[in-house]
Amino acid sequence: MESQKKHPRTFSFEFFPPKTPEGKEKLRATWKQLGQLKPKFFSCTFGAGGSTREGTLETVLEIRAAGYEAAPHLSCIASSRAELRLQIEKYRSHGIRHLVALRGDLPSGLASSGELRYANELVAFIRETTGDWFHIEVACYPEYHPQTRSAADEIRNFKRKVDAGANSAITQYFYNADAYYRFVDECEAAGISMPIVPGIMPIGNFAQLARFSDACGAEIPRWLRIKLESYRDDAASIRSCGLDVVTRLCDDLLSAGAPGLHFYTLNQAGLTSTIWQRLGL
Repeated sequence: MESQKKHPRTFSFEFFPPKTPEGKEKLRATWKQLGQLKPKFFSCTFGAGGSTREGTLETVLEIRAAGYEAAPHLSCIASSRAELRLQIEKYRSHGIRHLVALRGDLPSGLASSGELRYANELVAFIRETTGDWFHIEVACYPEYHPQTRSAADEIRNFKRKVDAGANSAITQYFYNADAYYRFVDECEAAGISMPIVPGIMPIGNFAQLARFSDACGAEIPRWLRIKLESYRDDAASIRSCGLDVVTRLCDDLLSAGAPGLHFYTLNQAGLTSTIWQRLGL
């Protein structure tokens, strides 16, 4: 963890672009509430194949207009180089200096994966197109990407993004801090020393969390899964247990030297705000 202790702490909150007027109002209230916590930046996800791209930019521009830093996500899957160049230049024309660069998931019904197949290729393309204009975040996976063939492959794939020009990384969420510590140790052994910020998923709905985790490969520890399942439809107990578990996780990570936290808010402020207050940040 020595590589991480030298970096200043950064805290950030992630949203997804809403699709309805009601969703936009809810998200506006959420980022205004979380903005009082003075995060380093907000980020907003990006749908492949054009599904939410304009919503991403609209959300980012609204947040920036209120005086906060906001980073749009950019995924390369199902896009041509020309489409990506247009999107990157659009972000730059609005004065955006921070991006989260991802491969993304192929939308259902689309056969082509696009001209760039991997996130390291996207990072290299952004650097070729705009030089050092953007601070580029990338993703990494302490519990390994679902499609990873081996532990060594995971580190090699991450290092390709670093070598292509990434500035810092945000992890997939996890509930086992040891997975993060081990991953950082492996990164250090591979010569990777840039900030690796833990991604944090508050727990408010177990069925939803189980779906997400099954899809992305994030492990819910057996003891936690059984405990949450035992509450059945008792939402208050699930939230209470989740707050205890995630707050302790965050506290452990920060105490060990993690360079901040990135919260997957699911466009809700309540759980994240409570965790923040409990941590005394």
